[in-house]
Amino acid sequence: MSFAIEGVYCASATPLKSDGTPDLDLFGRHTKALIEEGCHGIAMLGSTGEASSFGVRERMALVEAALKGGTLPEQLLPGTSSCSVTDAVEMTRHAVQAGVKGVVLLPPFYYTAFSDASLFRFYASIIEKVNDSRLKVILYHIPMLTGVPISHTLIEMLVREFPETVVGIKDSDGKIENMHAISARFPGFGVLAGADPLLLPVLQGGGAGCITASSNVVAPELRVVYDHWNDPSKAAEVKAAQDTIVAWRNLTNAYTQLPTVKTMLARRRDDLGWLNVHPPFSPLDRAEAEKVWAEMARLEAL
Repeated sequence: MSFAIEGVYCASATPLKSDGTPDLDLFGRHTKALIEEGCHGIAMLGSTGEASSFGVRERMALVEAALKGGTLPEQLLPGTSSCSVTDAVEMTRHAVQAGVKGVVLLPPFYYTAFSDASLFRFYASIIEKVNDSRLKVILYHIPMLTGVPISHTLIEMLVREFPETVVGIKDSDGKIENMHAISARFPGFGVLAGADPLLLPVLQGGGAGCITASSNVVAPELRVVYDHWNDPSKAAEVKAAQDTIVAWRNLTNAYTQLPTVKTMLARRRDDLGWLNVHPPFSPLDRAEAEKVWAEMARLEAL
């Protein structure tokens, strides 16, 4: 089965200058490198991308920086979420006009006592105000951060009303049973795993791919799984790639994930600028960073 949006998408981290503003040149180089390393596309400005710490203009500038760096518009899947419908519409319209593959939209995450009908109204407002047939929306289910789950009933309501627009979901809740249930209930609706080790079981359950943080550093292995998961002659290769993915994912969780991923990128890209993070995050201390880098060296030597 094919999906409107499928494959290995990197939940890209966003490099910062020392003053906390986006390092646009470095970001453009990073997104291009991720494509060269095997990602089908870049799901920028999500949780790993510190999206909620940037202003609207900064987020639109990052889309433009990725394009300037050589990433193709059809390889981009930016997060255009905001609790403000006005801001979400502005960022979504900008992304669509730039020619992106689609956008990723969280539910509103400040006021949280919502019915499915009220959440439908939120998403419908954005879609209708953007009013562009090119728009493709990936819903973002991460209730541990938003406090707002995306139910099967809401998916059904949105797919029924906007069948050519609402085309998939990034599920970061970690429950493979829910991902399989969505795939079974909504054929053709792309389920994208939000955790790297779950790419394989998501594909086995009829899903579309992944949007993950560890793909900042293990894109080649994720592509091995995606490309060969259903080929018995490649079973050993897929297993080896899966084992590598799990080991690197575990390393990203050694400390707070986002600054840990950036610490890993500082070594991988040979640029300590990657250590900069937005408040309320703090960078790893020197001892923690050295432990991460030592473990990276060990994993690379295997």
